[in-house]
Amino acid sequence: MAAGNHSKMTEFILAGLTETPELQLPLFLFFLGVYVVTVVGNLSMITLIRLSSHLHTPMYYFLSSLSFIDLCYSTVITPKMLVSFVTEKNIISYPECMTQLYFFLFFIMSECHMLAVMAYDRYVAICKPLLYNVTMSYQVCSWLVVEVCMMGLIGATAHTGCMLRVVFCKDKIVNHYFYDLFPLPELFCSSTYINEVVILCFSIFNFLAPTLTILCSYVSIIASVLQIRSTEGRPKSFSTCSFHILAVTIFYGSAAFVYLQPSNVSSMEQGKVSSVFYTILVPVLNPLIYSLRNEAVKVALNKIIEKRLSCINEDF
Repeated sequence: MAAGNHSKMTEFILAGLTETPELQLPLFLFFLGVYVVTVVGNLSMITLIRLSSHLHTPMYYFLSSLSFIDLCYSTVITPKMLVSFVTEKNIISYPECMTQLYFFLFFIMSECHMLAVMAYDRYVAICKPLLYNVTMSYQVCSWLVVEVCMMGLIGATAHTGCMLRVVFCKDKIVNHYFYDLFPLPELFCSSTYINEVVILCFSIFNFLAPTLTILCSYVSIIASVLQIRSTEGRPKSFSTCSFHILAVTIFYGSAAFVYLQPSNVSSMEQGKVSSVFYTILVPVLNPLIYSLRNEAVKVALNKIIEKRLSCINEDF
């Protein structure tokens, strides 16, 4: 009977962010604008870092990788979310569900570890400046990015593999705007023990390991900065880390609120709202955080604009 129910469950309905009719159009326009800014902002950051030799450093190499991750997982989530605002039923097929879940988990786990790598980069730059070029060589940076991708790949494969063995038969409606892990147990009618163990183990590793790396890095950074005798050197050192701390706080704070609280009806609704921060707003905030107050990015952008304008003037 369970197998039969499972074979009939070929599609699901995403409930969306809200069912209030008056909010559908305003939210559609808002999130469409956010997505456009996300795409333009992250593509601009990637392009600027690639074109400007001034930004060919480990810090900006990791930042371009972060922008690529943000762009990708926003694209995995937002377009399907926008559909729920303009259609009565946002239907998603079973293969589409698993595909969305796989790529979402891959990019979200990659983001966790990339933020940890960026914190380690700042630790080496501030605490061990004389060894920075050796410690963070091009080969080391490349391997760190590969390892970040491997962490995402392993986690996404394990989670999605467990989901493929689960029998869905209780309901077709997923109480979310995308196919996430935390609303799915409501739809299960088979044993989920293995899934729960896998989710617990990978959640602890993918949350705890990066968090400890970030905390240890910044504790060491703060201790090192406080030992600087020059009062002018302290603000400069802290300013290079402030952007990253803000991005980490928004990402981990909203994700922790969603996944580290008891599961019930009220928390499910609150979880949908909180997940907007790390799935929709973090990808648009990261390029803004790292560019608006970053003098190096502003200088590089001005140089490229001046170079392009001079080329146009020469053509005329």
